[in-house]
Amino acid sequence: MRDDGAPSFHFPANRGSYSVGLRVVELYDHSRSFRGQLDVLGHPSARERARPLQTLIWYPAQATAARPMTVRDYAGLWANEISFDHPRIPIKAKEWISGLEATLDTSLWATRDAAEASGAFPVLIYAPSFSSMSWENADLCEYLASHGYVVLATASIGAATRSMTLDLAGLNAQADDISFLIGYARTLANADLSNVAVAGFSWGGLANLFAASRDNRIHALIALDGSLRFWPGMVRQGNIRPSQMTIPLLSFAKREWNLEEQARFLTAEQLDGPNVLNAWTHGDLIAVYMLKMTHRQFSSMAQRNEEFWSDSNDPDFADRQIAAYGREDAHIGYGWVARYTLEFLNAYLKQSAASMKFLSTPPKDNGVPKCCMDLTYRAAAGVPASCEGFRAEIGREGFDRCTDVHAAMARHDAGFKLSEVYIDDWAEELLDEQRCSEALALLRLNANIHPNSSHAHASLGRALRLSGQDQAAIESYRRAVQLNRANAEAKRVLRDLERDGGTLGSR
Repeated sequence: MRDDGAPSFHFPANRGSYSVGLRVVELYDHSRSFRGQLDVLGHPSARERARPLQTLIWYPAQATAARPMTVRDYAGLWANEISFDHPRIPIKAKEWISGLEATLDTSLWATRDAAEASGAFPVLIYAPSFSSMSWENADLCEYLASHGYVVLATASIGAATRSMTLDLAGLNAQADDISFLIGYARTLANADLSNVAVAGFSWGGLANLFAASRDNRIHALIALDGSLRFWPGMVRQGNIRPSQMTIPLLSFAKREWNLEEQARFLTAEQLDGPNVLNAWTHGDLIAVYMLKMTHRQFSSMAQRNEEFWSDSNDPDFADRQIAAYGREDAHIGYGWVARYTLEFLNAYLKQSAASMKFLSTPPKDNGVPKCCMDLTYRAAAGVPASCEGFRAEIGREGFDRCTDVHAAMARHDAGFKLSEVYIDDWAEELLDEQRCSEALALLRLNANIHPNSSHAHASLGRALRLSGQDQAAIESYRRAVQLNRANAEAKRVLRDLERDGGTLGSR
């Protein structure tokens, strides 16, 4: 309890069966530069210029009597956040820490460098909010580790500065950090890389969408009041197509995002893009509205920060006062965010039938307090009109259905058309596997949808020749030559086939 009688933040969820360890590692991504050639005084810099990524790893650990991390310990990590060889806590960080003064000695669950529990565990990458520190949701990360997950996080930093930038460069930098951490997790003996999810708060809930759209190692996505709702224009600019996504998405949000709020806070450019949740039709979607929580309350450290609760000269204060809900309601809500996050991960990464049932059960029947949350579940519908979607449908229906499947997808999405190179390479792999009939089905489709491509007809002719259908091969090569008189290879093979009476055989 605080001096003014208001409750201090307390994490209301139950610890899992594991103790929690925390390891802090100082990594560099040498594929990207971060610092310039000159230091702050304009002199040549001798410091490492690669991108610094102080990485926190929470993991299931063996029981220990060692002292657990306090809020003060987490705050101390700021000193080495991007300056591994020159530790210091920035002035802005000191100001933030001052708001935590009342809770700095509060103990959490994790113990530094505790011995790992045996086994390999699914991996969660946590993406912080705009410019925030990696431990802004330490309570949630510890909670998930106690239930059998390896959780990695690094700070939200811009492409070339500690401060994140409100643009595509910043988003792409954080998305690349997520993929970097997935790659680093391969070095961890206790990490199961066959099951990877990403969770992000606010801006991090947009960066993780960018990462998931480009990195097929990510199997599930969680947004904690994610900016994917607030920046559809950025989604469009990044060429992110939520209608093509097939992984499950758990989206938490502060109440409904109404039209009046959109008009007040977003520009026309920001709004010019896809509504991610509406477009998420090919992956399971669980949309949760936390009716008693405001945006900042999705961070446990922000809930501890008294500076966020002062109403003096704070334009955002009104936004934090929803109806008559108070800080205790936010604590309870945060606990349910953690619980639903865990059940979602258990359902989709651990294939738990009990957790899937939990997600499909009305919240009130799961013990959620009245007026705490609203939840909707929408199951994935079909497959997207995409290369991966097409391949999945062919895997289910068979290669003899190539033409029909492609036509159906083209009707659904007028912009859908498989590239000639994609089909050609796929068919080549099939030929290497001695799957000639399957390759022929693809190459016939390729010649049909790219009728003016000399190469497509020549590729079909080659496959026909390899399968012993020499007369049909002659016809395909003739078409290839008609379309491109400069196709010397097609002309040579055609001459040989016609000279040998259509019995050239395989090369």
